[in-house]
Amino acid sequence: MKSISGEVLSLTQKLLSFNTINPPGQEKECVDFLAERLEGANFDVDTYEFSAGRPTLVARLRGCGSELPLCYAGHIDTVPLGDSQWDREPFSGEVDGNRLYGRGASDMKGGIAACVVSALEMAKHSNRKADILLVIAAGEETGCEGSAHLASLDGVLGEAGGLVIAEPTSNKLYVGHKGTLWLELKTKGIAAHGSMPEKGINAIYPAADAVLKLKDIELGYPPHPVLGSATLNVGVIAGGTKINIVPDQALIHIDIRTVPGRTSEETIRHLINTLGPEVDINSILDLDPVATDPGNEWVQEVSAILSTRSGKPSPPKGLPYFTDAAVLTPAFDSVPTIILGPGEAEMAHKKDEYCYISRLSEAVKIYTEISRRWCKL
Repeated sequence: MKSISGEVLSLTQKLLSFNTINPPGQEKECVDFLAERLEGANFDVDTYEFSAGRPTLVARLRGCGSELPLCYAGHIDTVPLGDSQWDREPFSGEVDGNRLYGRGASDMKGGIAACVVSALEMAKHSNRKADILLVIAAGEETGCEGSAHLASLDGVLGEAGGLVIAEPTSNKLYVGHKGTLWLELKTKGIAAHGSMPEKGINAIYPAADAVLKLKDIELGYPPHPVLGSATLNVGVIAGGTKINIVPDQALIHIDIRTVPGRTSEETIRHLINTLGPEVDINSILDLDPVATDPGNEWVQEVSAILSTRSGKPSPPKGLPYFTDAAVLTPAFDSVPTIILGPGEAEMAHKKDEYCYISRLSEAVKIYTEISRRWCKL
């Protein structure tokens, strides 16, 4: 019989062997493997596709009490490999010392493996006073599509009393993350020959003015005690087709990371007023921030578990990037939410991605202790 350390390492390596790069995603083979594994341990398992070959898995380990379920969640898709040549084979699960390499090792197949192994450990106890729910989503990297589809289906998720998102945090505790508002800004002109610019209207000039205004704009969000301040980044600017044509269109994509205290609609209205009528604004992605009160009793209990294991205080913090909690937390009626996983956030989306093997087994032990206390064992 494998030890917990061997089990979570082996499972992570197996998950890394599935190419779930998004786009196109194609998470089905990986999800089917996990579904079979969990069904064999008496979990109730269902999958829900938001498009062909893109299923999200929901697995429930039934308890015998009246406590609300504890949900563990994360995603099985990964980002592309990037343009740089990898030194490590991205789907082999290569081990080098304490490092396990592969696309998704940190973000976040290691976290999924730790959740599954912990849930399998809990299945060995018959007197659990609550359900353990696993939500393993497709399509997170492109805007939480799998979780959003799940949340749109009546009666699928049900209730939960607590939510653990296993995104990479080096097994440190976070109680929320900023929201995400991605916007496309468009300016229009009239094309003409580049030698006769007076015959046209150049769309790049108002776009350039807009970018300069965005550089110094005050977004109006109040600073949040855990999540900090809202931010804005101009990520894309494109316009024109040839050097000798007056451009008739220019596009700007901006990435706003939001905090509580202001709605996306208010922010868009503020941008319209600031940038003027020459700039059309359309929303690409809109995900709300997530922020659980650090004084929440369960959050304090998890903080104490981590502090006991590390011998150091574990003050709750907030993250700048979004997770499936942006969809699942409101779907569970604003349930207390923590983000806690074994991966290394600084390795996410990078060449030669890795996680530390020691953190994988540590995460299993942390999750199991959280579940044990939740289930009154």
